[in-house]
Amino acid sequence: MPPPERPGAALPSGILEYELPDGWQVFVGRTDAANDYVSIKLARPLDRWFHVRGMPGGHVVLRVAADREPDRATLERAAALAAYHSKARTGGVVAVSMTEGRHVSKPRGAKPGTVEIRKETVLKVRPLADEQVAAMRRGAR
Repeated sequence: MPPPERPGAALPSGILEYELPDGWQVFVGRTDAANDYVSIKLARPLDRWFHVRGMPGGHVVLRVAADREPDRATLERAAALAAYHSKARTGGVVAVSMTEGRHVSKPRGAKPGTVEIRKETVLKVRPLADEQVAAMRRGAR
């Protein structure tokens, strides 16, 4: 299934979609297969990719258009969403890896949900609260 290019296009199961303030679109994988799809097929070169360091969790992609650059608050909100969708949800301040989509790859023969990243930046954030996440959610998948 090709990545959704137009609004309303269907996503595979196991992927959640969120809308952050200022119209930023975020995708989160909930399974190993969904994480592969989000990280390898859905993420574009300029998109930002997030994952909690050293713990299981969803792969998160912030969609970035060529003519826009996310501000620090948007990056931290996407990172906090990655923290929320991880085993570190209740862990206080969490370290989240971030890189551009172009720096995410899947090692040959790796199991689903496994990726390699280069040029990471680490953001320290608190996971979002349930109410905040529910307010940003764009339909159940």
